[in-house]
Amino acid sequence: MKILIINGPNLNFLGIREKNIYGTQDYDYLLQMIAKKGEETGCTIEVFQSNHEGAIIDRIQDAYFDGTEGIVINPGAYTHYSYAIHDALASVTMPKVEIHISDITNREEFRKVSVTAPACDKQIYGHGLPGYLEAVDFLLERQGK
Repeated sequence: MKILIINGPNLNFLGIREKNIYGTQDYDYLLQMIAKKGEETGCTIEVFQSNHEGAIIDRIQDAYFDGTEGIVINPGAYTHYSYAIHDALASVTMPKVEIHISDITNREEFRKVSVTAPACDKQIYGHGLPGYLEAVDFLLERQGK
């Protein structure tokens, strides 16, 4: 199975920013964890990170044409206001999972609402970095693999 993991703004600063919320593991640790999951499951997993909304939208649209069979997305702050990313997610047909490291329901009021989640098949939040692995498992189960 070919899975695309998209990380939005500031995710590349894991282990640097707000360690009390996002933990002390850095972005390279997350990449290694995901690569290991790909090896264990036989999946091809590509990870894409951008701080730019348009680049994220372009990558979602490219996934429609490149054989991607599932998307995991952590839109970061775009979660709460990017209807453009919502529309891009809604326009592609493969299963999609929105992931958040922290529990967005127990944070500031503006973080409690996701405008992108309705375009996804599942939302996982508050499980830390292992939430990414849960999202991959969901996609594999969804594809019967």
